[in-house]
Amino acid sequence: MIDLHTHTSYSDGTFTPDELMKLAVERGLTTVAVTDHDTTTSWADAHEAAEAAGIELVTGVEFSTTYEGSSVHVLCYWPDANNPEFAEELQRLHDDRFRRGEKMVEKLQALGYPVTFERVREISKGDNIVRPHIAQALMEAGVVETVKDAFTEELIADGGRADVPKHALHPMDALALIKRAGGVCVLAHPGMWGTQGEVPDALIDEMAQGGMVGLEVDHPDHDEDKRARYRAMAERLGLIITGSSDCHGNRYDPVRLGCATTSPEMFEALKSVAGR
Repeated sequence: MIDLHTHTSYSDGTFTPDELMKLAVERGLTTVAVTDHDTTTSWADAHEAAEAAGIELVTGVEFSTTYEGSSVHVLCYWPDANNPEFAEELQRLHDDRFRRGEKMVEKLQALGYPVTFERVREISKGDNIVRPHIAQALMEAGVVETVKDAFTEELIADGGRADVPKHALHPMDALALIKRAGGVCVLAHPGMWGTQGEVPDALIDEMAQGGMVGLEVDHPDHDEDKRARYRAMAERLGLIITGSSDCHGNRYDPVRLGCATTSPEMFEALKSVAGR
């Protein structure tokens, strides 16, 4: 089985790469993509862990892009991490996330919520700071019951009272960057797009015309109607159909790893496009 979208403790997952790969073996997976948000820092550990576990590793990144004020998540597989432009953009994103985290905590404190940036940094383990780290700090402080409960207009949802705009590429610019770095692009969970619900069809069409190669159809947050709609869309556009768990460890839900997968035929097609 093949799971092409997972996160580790190097972004907003709770498992180390070693823990992730050991669980992959337990769940019968043969191939796992590590796609941490806007960073490749997990790759070295993921390579070592995958080799020890006998798992085929797909190196990747999930770019958090912005379209019409809401996040669009773009998966990038097999990029050249040493490509100067690619590396510079990841560093820019990393630095911006740090500053954004500081400002969001300042806003929360001004609203009277007992969180500290020091605790947020501890939760992030010194790597990329993402909103779920702030959400966990809010949960620990008793402000919310779960991490998901922090993503409201009162707190840190897009446009929320403590939200801070972040540096993010337009999806088409991210697609172009991925191509220049030798990677291939798949749109992640198109049925999840902020408060609007679904990524606009017009943007998916534009990205397909611009060289996007796949669409993440089978995802735990897509119901059967959405899966059928996106499968038909992928077939119409000539896109590779992928399936993934989007596993974040145990941060949000019961551990998802392997709950949605990509067929071997589609994975081979993805590898062929990537020249693997």
